[in-house]
Amino acid sequence: QVQLVESGGGLVQPGGSLRLSCLITRGSTIPNSMGWYRQVPGKERELVAQIFTYGVKNYGDFVNGRFTISRSDDKKTVYLQMKSLTPEDTAVYYCNAILFGNNYWGQGTQVTVSS
Repeated sequence: QVQLVESGGGLVQPGGSLRLSCLITRGSTIPNSMGWYRQVPGKERELVAQIFTYGVKNYGDFVNGRFTISRSDDKKTVYLQMKSLTPEDTAVYYCNAILFGNNYWGQGTQVTVSS
């Protein structure tokens, strides 16, 4: 079992920056991958960024270099640094971990980009 706790969401103005954090609070095995997805009402959850065990990173097409995923040295915290945010980035952001083929999700954190 893996438990994930997100933090760092909130309200930010267009063009601003925000950093999300996701901590593994239960589970001693390092996940095969950790990442961030986002979802808006009426749409499917989409990949934002993902980092695999050996450091390979994967980003959604819409990121266009604006976001950076990273993790702590102990690989139990993953960060999403977001910059140049637009209103289209408004969504609930979910932390994800994949361990032995099983998906685990955090509770989600709201990111709202608005003036």
